[in-house]
Amino acid sequence: MNCRLNRTRRTNQVDQITVGMTASGDLYRPVMSQSGLRPTHPVEVVNEYGEKSEQSIPGEFPLTIRIDDTEIVTLMTLGSQPEALTLGYVRNQQLITDITEIKSVHVDWDRELVVVETQSGNGIDNWQEKLSRKIVTSGCGQGTVFSCTIDKLYEVQLPAASIKQSQLYELIREVGKLNDIYRSAGAVHGCGLCHGTESLIHVEDVGRHNAADAVSGHMWLEGVSGEDKIFYTTGRLTSEIVMKTAFMGIPALVSRSGVTHMGLELAGHLGLTMIARAKGKHFLVYNGVENVEFDAVPKQRIVPPPTKGMIDLKAT
Repeated sequence: MNCRLNRTRRTNQVDQITVGMTASGDLYRPVMSQSGLRPTHPVEVVNEYGEKSEQSIPGEFPLTIRIDDTEIVTLMTLGSQPEALTLGYVRNQQLITDITEIKSVHVDWDRELVVVETQSGNGIDNWQEKLSRKIVTSGCGQGTVFSCTIDKLYEVQLPAASIKQSQLYELIREVGKLNDIYRSAGAVHGCGLCHGTESLIHVEDVGRHNAADAVSGHMWLEGVSGEDKIFYTTGRLTSEIVMKTAFMGIPALVSRSGVTHMGLELAGHLGLTMIARAKGKHFLVYNGVENVEFDAVPKQRIVPPPTKGMIDLKAT
Protein backbone atom coordinates (compact mmCIF):
# COMPACT_ATOMS: atom_id res chain seq x y z
CA MET A 1 0.00 0.00 0.00
CA ASN A 2 1.31 3.45 -0.90
CA CYS A 3 1.36 5.59 2.24
CA ARG A 4 1.06 8.71 0.15
CA LEU A 5 -2.57 7.92 -0.60
CA ASN A 6 -5.39 9.04 1.71
CA ARG A 7 -3.45 11.93 3.23
CA THR A 8 -5.72 14.84 4.05
CA ARG A 9 -4.08 18.07 5.17
CA ARG A 10 -5.74 19.82 8.06
CA THR A 11 -4.49 23.18 6.75
CA ASN A 12 -2.99 24.34 3.49
CA GLN A 13 0.73 23.75 3.09
CA VAL A 14 1.80 27.39 2.89
CA ASP A 15 4.93 28.86 4.46
CA GLN A 16 4.34 31.76 6.80
CA ILE A 17 6.55 34.06 8.83
CA THR A 18 5.55 33.39 12.42
CA VAL A 19 5.87 35.89 15.22
CA GLY A 20 9.51 36.83 15.65
CA MET A 21 14.22 35.95 20.96
CA THR A 22 15.49 38.49 18.24
CA ALA A 23 18.08 41.29 18.62
CA SER A 24 15.28 43.51 19.84
CA GLY A 25 14.29 41.02 22.53
CA ASP A 26 11.14 39.67 20.86
CA LEU A 27 10.28 35.99 20.84
CA TYR A 28 11.95 34.36 17.84
CA ARG A 29 10.27 31.87 15.58
CA PRO A 30 11.61 30.39 12.36
CA VAL A 31 9.70 30.47 9.09
CA MET A 32 7.41 27.43 9.28
CA SER A 33 5.04 25.53 7.05
CA GLN A 34 1.63 24.63 8.45
CA SER A 35 1.26 21.07 7.18
CA GLY A 36 -0.58 19.13 9.86
CA LEU A 37 -2.50 16.10 8.62
CA ARG A 38 -5.91 14.94 9.74
CA PRO A 39 -5.20 12.73 12.81
CA THR A 40 -7.85 10.04 12.19
CA HIS A 41 -9.23 8.28 9.13
CA PRO A 42 -12.53 6.39 8.64
CA VAL A 43 -12.37 2.71 7.69
CA GLU A 44 -14.94 -0.04 7.26
CA VAL A 45 -14.67 -3.03 9.59
CA VAL A 46 -16.62 -6.26 10.11
CA ASN A 47 -17.33 -7.64 13.59
CA GLU A 48 -17.69 -11.23 14.80
CA TYR A 49 -21.33 -11.29 13.64
CA GLY A 50 -20.43 -10.33 10.09
CA GLU A 51 -21.84 -6.83 10.60
CA LYS A 52 -20.20 -3.88 8.88
CA SER A 53 -19.53 -0.56 10.61
CA GLU A 54 -17.35 2.50 10.23
CA GLN A 55 -14.53 3.07 12.70
CA SER A 56 -11.78 5.66 13.01
CA ILE A 57 -8.11 4.75 13.07
CA PRO A 58 -5.09 7.05 13.62
CA GLY A 59 -2.76 7.93 10.79
CA GLU A 60 0.83 6.70 10.66
CA PHE A 61 3.19 8.24 8.12
CA PRO A 62 6.96 8.32 7.61
CA LEU A 63 8.59 11.73 7.96
CA THR A 64 12.32 12.11 7.28
CA ILE A 65 14.09 14.97 9.06
CA ARG A 66 16.84 16.67 7.09
CA ILE A 67 18.97 19.48 8.48
CA ASP A 68 20.29 21.45 5.51
CA ASP A 69 21.86 18.66 3.40
CA THR A 70 22.20 16.07 6.18
CA GLU A 71 19.51 13.40 6.61
CA ILE A 72 19.04 12.66 10.30
CA VAL A 73 16.25 10.15 10.91
CA THR A 74 12.88 8.93 9.66
CA LEU A 75 10.04 9.07 12.22
CA MET A 76 6.69 7.32 12.03
CA THR A 77 4.10 9.86 13.12
CA LEU A 78 0.43 10.74 13.25
CA GLY A 79 1.37 13.77 11.20
CA SER A 80 -0.89 16.24 12.94
CA GLN A 81 1.89 18.52 14.26
CA PRO A 82 4.98 17.78 12.12
CA GLU A 83 6.71 21.14 12.57
CA ALA A 84 6.55 21.05 16.39
CA LEU A 85 7.58 17.38 16.33
CA THR A 86 10.64 18.23 14.21
CA LEU A 87 11.72 21.12 16.41
CA GLY A 88 11.26 19.06 19.57
CA TYR A 89 13.21 16.13 18.14
CA VAL A 90 16.12 18.38 17.14
CA ARG A 91 16.04 20.04 20.57
CA ASN A 92 15.71 16.88 22.66
CA GLN A 93 18.48 15.14 20.71
CA GLN A 94 20.67 18.22 21.38
CA LEU A 95 21.48 18.52 17.69
CA ILE A 96 20.64 22.23 17.80
CA THR A 97 20.24 23.93 21.19
CA ASP A 98 19.43 27.51 20.15
CA ILE A 99 16.23 28.02 18.18
CA THR A 100 17.57 31.24 16.66
CA GLU A 101 20.04 29.07 14.69
CA ILE A 102 17.06 27.68 12.75
CA LYS A 103 15.96 29.71 9.74
CA SER A 104 13.00 27.63 8.59
CA VAL A 105 11.12 24.36 8.96
CA HIS A 106 9.30 23.14 5.86
CA VAL A 107 7.26 19.92 5.60
CA ASP A 108 6.65 18.30 2.20
CA TRP A 109 4.34 15.28 2.61
CA ASP A 110 4.61 14.38 -1.08
CA ARG A 111 8.30 13.66 -0.45
CA GLU A 112 7.73 12.47 3.15
CA LEU A 113 10.34 15.04 4.14
CA VAL A 114 10.81 17.93 6.54
CA VAL A 115 13.75 20.25 5.87
CA VAL A 116 15.26 22.26 8.72
CA GLU A 117 17.24 25.11 7.21
CA THR A 118 19.85 26.68 9.49
CA GLN A 119 20.98 30.31 9.41
CA SER A 120 24.48 29.25 8.31
CA GLY A 121 23.33 26.61 5.84
CA ASN A 122 26.16 24.38 7.07
CA GLY A 123 24.03 21.89 9.01
CA ILE A 124 25.02 20.52 12.40
CA ASP A 125 28.44 21.29 13.86
CA ASN A 126 30.56 18.11 13.94
CA TRP A 127 27.59 16.15 12.61
CA GLN A 128 29.60 13.04 11.71
CA GLU A 129 30.81 12.71 15.30
CA LYS A 130 27.41 13.51 16.79
CA LEU A 131 25.55 11.00 14.62
CA SER A 132 28.24 8.30 14.67
CA ARG A 133 26.46 6.16 17.25
CA LYS A 134 22.71 5.66 17.32
CA ILE A 135 20.85 3.70 19.99
CA VAL A 136 17.47 2.15 19.22
CA THR A 137 15.38 2.66 22.35
CA SER A 138 12.33 0.89 23.78
CA GLY A 139 10.03 3.64 22.53
CA CYS A 140 6.89 2.39 20.80
CA GLY A 141 7.59 2.66 17.10
CA GLN A 142 11.29 2.45 18.06
CA GLY A 143 12.73 5.73 19.23
CA THR A 144 16.34 6.70 18.73
CA VAL A 145 18.95 8.42 20.86
CA PHE A 146 22.32 9.61 19.56
CA SER A 147 25.48 9.30 21.61
CA CYS A 148 25.85 13.09 21.65
CA THR A 149 22.49 13.30 23.40
CA ILE A 150 23.63 11.07 26.25
CA ASP A 151 26.93 12.96 26.50
CA LYS A 152 25.04 16.19 27.27
CA LEU A 153 22.51 14.64 29.63
CA TYR A 154 24.54 14.94 32.81
CA GLU A 155 25.04 18.64 32.19
CA VAL A 156 21.35 19.12 32.98
CA GLN A 157 20.56 20.79 36.32
CA LEU A 158 16.96 20.32 37.41
CA PRO A 159 15.24 22.34 40.15
CA ALA A 160 13.40 20.54 42.96
CA ALA A 161 9.79 19.72 42.21
CA SER A 162 6.91 20.60 44.52
CA ILE A 163 3.74 18.52 44.16
CA LYS A 164 0.65 18.40 46.36
CA GLN A 165 -1.29 15.14 46.46
CA SER A 166 -4.58 17.05 46.16
CA GLN A 167 -3.38 18.83 43.02
CA LEU A 168 -2.08 15.59 41.56
CA TYR A 169 -5.54 14.01 41.87
CA GLU A 170 -7.12 16.96 40.11
CA LEU A 171 -4.47 16.93 37.40
CA ILE A 172 -5.05 13.21 36.74
CA ARG A 173 -8.75 13.95 36.27
CA GLU A 174 -8.11 16.87 33.94
CA VAL A 175 -5.58 15.20 31.63
CA GLY A 176 -7.87 12.18 31.37
CA LYS A 177 -10.35 14.37 29.53
CA LEU A 178 -7.88 15.44 26.83
CA ASN A 179 -7.11 12.25 24.89
CA ASP A 180 -9.62 12.90 22.11
CA ILE A 181 -7.81 10.94 19.39
CA TYR A 182 -7.38 7.93 21.71
CA ARG A 183 -11.09 7.91 22.53
CA SER A 184 -11.97 8.20 18.86
CA ALA A 185 -9.47 5.80 17.33
CA GLY A 186 -7.19 4.28 19.99
CA ALA A 187 -3.59 3.26 19.17
CA VAL A 188 -1.99 6.56 20.27
CA HIS A 189 -0.24 8.00 23.33
CA GLY A 190 -0.77 11.41 24.88
CA CYS A 191 1.83 13.69 26.48
CA GLY A 192 1.39 17.07 28.09
CA LEU A 193 3.07 19.97 29.83
CA CYS A 194 1.23 20.81 33.05
CA HIS A 195 1.38 23.52 35.70
CA GLY A 196 -0.35 22.84 39.00
CA THR A 197 -3.67 21.29 37.98
CA GLU A 198 -3.73 22.77 34.47
CA SER A 199 -2.63 21.21 31.20
CA LEU A 200 -0.81 23.85 29.13
CA ILE A 201 0.13 21.79 26.07
CA HIS A 202 -1.26 18.39 25.10
CA VAL A 203 -0.20 16.29 22.10
CA GLU A 204 -1.18 12.81 20.92
CA ASP A 205 0.85 10.70 18.48
CA VAL A 206 1.44 7.06 17.56
CA GLY A 207 4.52 7.00 19.81
CA ARG A 208 4.93 8.66 23.18
CA HIS A 209 8.42 9.81 22.17
CA ASN A 210 6.91 11.70 19.22
CA ALA A 211 4.27 13.30 21.43
CA ALA A 212 6.98 14.30 23.93
CA ASP A 213 9.08 15.86 21.18
CA ALA A 214 6.10 17.82 19.85
CA VAL A 215 5.43 19.20 23.35
CA SER A 216 9.10 20.22 23.51
CA GLY A 217 8.81 21.90 20.12
CA HIS A 218 5.85 23.98 21.27
CA MET A 219 7.75 24.96 24.44
CA TRP A 220 10.72 26.05 22.31
CA LEU A 221 8.55 28.12 20.01
CA GLU A 222 6.69 29.81 22.85
CA GLY A 223 9.74 30.32 25.08
CA VAL A 224 8.13 28.30 27.89
CA SER A 225 10.35 27.24 30.81
CA GLY A 226 9.95 23.79 32.35
CA GLU A 227 11.30 24.62 35.82
CA ASP A 228 7.96 24.70 37.67
CA LYS A 229 6.10 22.28 35.41
CA ILE A 230 5.06 18.61 35.36
CA PHE A 231 5.36 16.37 32.31
CA TYR A 232 2.50 13.88 31.93
CA THR A 233 2.37 10.88 29.64
CA THR A 234 0.03 7.95 29.12
CA GLY A 235 3.02 5.74 28.25
CA ARG A 236 5.61 3.94 30.33
CA LEU A 237 8.51 5.86 31.81
CA THR A 238 11.60 4.60 30.04
CA SER A 239 15.08 6.11 30.00
CA GLU A 240 14.20 7.86 26.74
CA ILE A 241 11.22 9.69 28.24
CA VAL A 242 13.27 10.61 31.32
CA MET A 243 15.97 12.08 29.04
CA LYS A 244 13.46 14.12 27.04
CA THR A 245 11.85 15.44 30.22
CA ALA A 246 15.26 16.45 31.60
CA PHE A 247 16.24 18.28 28.40
CA MET A 248 12.97 20.21 28.62
CA GLY A 249 14.06 21.31 32.11
CA ILE A 250 11.01 19.72 33.75
CA PRO A 251 11.63 18.36 37.30
CA ALA A 252 8.58 16.08 37.64
CA LEU A 253 7.24 13.22 35.54
CA VAL A 254 3.82 11.58 35.92
CA SER A 255 2.44 8.57 34.04
CA ARG A 256 -0.63 6.37 34.22
CA SER A 257 1.63 3.47 33.13
CA GLY A 258 4.71 1.86 34.70
CA VAL A 259 8.46 2.47 34.81
CA THR A 260 11.56 0.66 33.61
CA HIS A 261 14.62 0.00 35.76
CA MET A 262 16.89 2.16 33.60
CA GLY A 263 14.33 4.94 33.58
CA LEU A 264 14.18 4.89 37.38
CA GLU A 265 17.98 4.81 37.75
CA LEU A 266 18.32 7.78 35.42
CA ALA A 267 15.60 9.73 37.26
CA GLY A 268 17.53 9.13 40.49
CA HIS A 269 20.77 10.42 39.00
CA LEU A 270 19.06 13.52 37.61
CA GLY A 271 16.96 14.26 40.70
CA LEU A 272 13.73 13.97 38.72
CA THR A 273 10.54 13.23 40.68
CA MET A 274 8.91 10.16 39.12
CA ILE A 275 5.28 9.20 39.76
CA ALA A 276 3.63 6.32 37.91
CA ARG A 277 0.53 4.06 37.98
CA ALA A 278 -1.37 7.33 38.43
CA LYS A 279 -5.06 6.57 37.95
CA GLY A 280 -8.00 7.85 39.97
CA LYS A 281 -6.85 8.11 43.59
CA HIS A 282 -3.94 5.72 43.18
CA PHE A 283 -0.32 6.55 42.39
CA LEU A 284 3.17 5.28 43.21
CA VAL A 285 6.12 7.60 43.84
CA TYR A 286 9.21 5.86 42.48
CA ASN A 287 11.65 8.74 43.02
CA GLY A 288 11.56 12.11 44.81
CA VAL A 289 9.01 11.32 47.54
CA GLU A 290 10.46 14.24 49.54
CA ASN A 291 9.00 16.55 46.89
CA VAL A 292 5.43 15.30 47.35
CA GLU A 293 3.13 16.80 50.01
CA PHE A 294 0.61 14.17 51.16
CA ASP A 295 -2.27 16.54 51.90
CA ALA A 296 -5.15 14.39 50.63
CA VAL A 297 -4.56 10.85 51.90
CA PRO A 298 -7.69 8.74 51.12
CA LYS A 299 -9.73 7.74 54.18
CA GLN A 300 -10.23 4.24 52.84
CA ARG A 301 -7.35 2.21 51.46
CA ILE A 302 -7.83 1.66 47.73
CA VAL A 303 -6.63 -1.60 46.22
CA PRO A 304 -5.96 -0.97 42.52
CA PRO A 305 -6.95 -3.71 40.07
CA PRO A 306 -4.07 -5.86 38.80
CA THR A 307 -2.37 -4.46 35.73
CA LYS A 308 0.63 -5.44 33.67
CA GLY A 309 3.60 -5.75 35.94
CA MET A 310 1.45 -5.93 39.07
CA ILE A 311 -0.31 -9.30 38.68
CA ASP A 312 -0.14 -11.66 41.66
CA LEU A 313 1.65 -14.63 40.13
CA LYS A 314 0.42 -16.92 42.95
CA ALA A 315 -3.13 -16.52 41.69
CA THR A 316 -2.27 -17.71 38.18
